[in-house]
Amino acid sequence: MSGQGLPLRVATLLTGLLECLGFAGVLFGWVSLVFVFKTEHYFEELCKQDAGPMGNATLQNDCKAQDERFLLIFTLASFMNNFMTFPTGYIFDRFKTTVARLIAIFLYTSATLTIAFISADSALLLFLAMPMLTVGGILFLITNLQIGNLFGKHRSTIITLYNGAFDSSSAVFLIIKLLYEKGISLRASFIFLSVCSVWHVGRTFLLMPRGHIPYPLPPYYSYGLSSWSCLRGKKKETVESKKLNLQSKEFLSPKEADTPGPVQQQEARSFWSYVFSQRFAWHLVWLSVIQLWHYLFIGTLNNLLTKLAVGDRDLVSSYTNAFAITQFFGVLCAPWNGLLMDRLKQKYQKEARRTGSPDSAAALRSAVPSLALTSLLCLGFALCASIPILPLQYVTFILQVISRSFLYGGNASFLTLAFPSEHFGKLFGLVMALSAIVSLLQFPIFMLIGGPLQNDPLYVNVTLVLFSLVTLVHPLLVYRECRRA
Repeated sequence: MSGQGLPLRVATLLTGLLECLGFAGVLFGWVSLVFVFKTEHYFEELCKQDAGPMGNATLQNDCKAQDERFLLIFTLASFMNNFMTFPTGYIFDRFKTTVARLIAIFLYTSATLTIAFISADSALLLFLAMPMLTVGGILFLITNLQIGNLFGKHRSTIITLYNGAFDSSSAVFLIIKLLYEKGISLRASFIFLSVCSVWHVGRTFLLMPRGHIPYPLPPYYSYGLSSWSCLRGKKKETVESKKLNLQSKEFLSPKEADTPGPVQQQEARSFWSYVFSQRFAWHLVWLSVIQLWHYLFIGTLNNLLTKLAVGDRDLVSSYTNAFAITQFFGVLCAPWNGLLMDRLKQKYQKEARRTGSPDSAAALRSAVPSLALTSLLCLGFALCASIPILPLQYVTFILQVISRSFLYGGNASFLTLAFPSEHFGKLFGLVMALSAIVSLLQFPIFMLIGGPLQNDPLYVNVTLVLFSLVTLVHPLLVYRECRRA
């Protein structure tokens, strides 16, 4: 890394981290926002006429339809968060960084302005605003993940750090809730988020590439404001053109370019051959099952806490704050996953060079502990969430945030290790889109618990815990594949 470009790259890294931390994944602070929406009487007309005041134990029973409406909004928004990753990944691959980020800014600003100016009478607009908010956020994340390419062997650590920041951004809605309780209106908070779009635009043109950041990084690579100024001189235009051509070629190269044999084999394979591979199929199962647990937990947490707290509004607020605070620490948990993968990759590749094994297989093997650890964390989180003891939910919150930060960081890192870079955007988008379809099950599961199961989630929890055990098959198969290689 040249000394001249180091300050620019560090600025890009830190501002990208701030962007993901403050904007990308705010949807997952939904529990805090629901608390505010209920205080503002959103969808309160769905409650029965004889419902008591806010906070009564009777309210939960009488306002079941209100809880279903909020869960339906979250289900739709979380579905769009994943499903739209596929078309947005294609947009990023096809139209490059600047176009993708301008689309993200438009969606995000439109969503925050919509939420700012709606009221209880127009609350149905949340069905439009929340999906727009989450699609804009995921585009921010996708365009920032490539920043890891600027830092060579620390690439996986930075990718997981950014995914951890995405998770931690859910604390933004906690801040909005706390400000609301101090007298700052919901409208003022979301107008502030809208105004921040000026910062996003400035970062797009000053600190981000117009195309993609290649890996490995070519010599004298420039981006941001410096790459725009290069277009002014004729000689510099030629140099920039050559760089962009090289960038395009390098971006289409596989993740691990140390050995020419595997590279040529990977380039010869089509996108659909990877989609229908066993490796991709089991990764989809692994992601879908663990993600369903997290979405179901977040979407129904307000209802769960109200039930366990016997309708005590202050107690529900206290546990809601505790959950949101733990979410903030996702940015601290996620890098450990990437650091583990980076260290193991270096170790296994040194062993591979001594034994003559492919470097690509050694790099893939470094993902096995991460996949297995994520599955075990999810299993522990699922078991704690299934036990109806209110104080135990503090442990659930901790395991949930660690598991979730490992999940998304590990997902992105695994895809960069297991598949060629030319297909990363499409494969990342496809696996998220397909897992989104599975996440739609959270709403019928909620209806099943509230209907035929008469608010007893035991059978559902046991079934989902068994599915969590199935996710351990994925790291075992990857390990066996690496051993054969």
